[in-house]
Amino acid sequence: MTLENYPGQLEPVDQDGAIWRFMNMKKFRDLMTTGELYFCRADLFKNDEREGLPPERYLPRLLGLNPLLLRDRQTLNHHLGSLAQFRESFYISCWHLFRDETDAMWKEFGADGVAICSRYSLLKSALDGLSDRAFLGLLRYGEQHLSGMNLFSFIMTKRAVYKDEKEVRAMLWIMDPHAILNRHFDIDNRAHPLPLDPPTDVLPGHRRMIDLQTLITEIVVTPWAAITTFDEVNALVTTSGFGMAVKPSALTPYCELLPSTNL
Repeated sequence: MTLENYPGQLEPVDQDGAIWRFMNMKKFRDLMTTGELYFCRADLFKNDEREGLPPERYLPRLLGLNPLLLRDRQTLNHHLGSLAQFRESFYISCWHLFRDETDAMWKEFGADGVAICSRYSLLKSALDGLSDRAFLGLLRYGEQHLSGMNLFSFIMTKRAVYKDEKEVRAMLWIMDPHAILNRHFDIDNRAHPLPLDPPTDVLPGHRRMIDLQTLITEIVVTPWAAITTFDEVNALVTTSGFGMAVKPSALTPYCELLPSTNL
């Protein structure tokens, strides 16, 4: 199925620009042994429970609601609860639009692992070959660009505090026929801003086989890597039948000056 566009799509000017995906060693071992890219359900991102939801002040302003008034709060909760369930149909693989290496990105996403390196155009080609409804673009940050009630705008927006992540978002839209909506209403028919129960029989993620040799241009190992970690990365690449280069982080010579990761 052809990779789809979405309303308000933002892409890098340089389609061959470098992108990195940071991951811990557990995820890297899985990637090398299975050859599958993992897409996590949007509501299960542990570092941001508001993933895929509009900024807190946006809906009250858009809909003319006062969150301090009970009736308006119920209307607002109904909209938020519905959006929180709709986002369960989106499965995401997060990448970083590379500019410079920073210890902050390593510490947050790959302190004990690696970054797999690619180019935006290569990831675009990989997604274009999937049978799913797939999307790719740059995230926007803040709320200045938002207008109306558009699910894609919300799923491709994060709070301004995350702007340094410069996220490239690969996404599958998979609507599960068994998903039950209106799980944000309690027994007294009061609306809540999040579902009260998890979705039944809806997968937490999807795996898709990807030609990693074509997608990955090189692998960079965390600046805090022990010699055994570097050896393990090389061994995983070789035994899995791949030939991409494995390199130390450019920050490795300065690792003693970087903030501790408490590994």
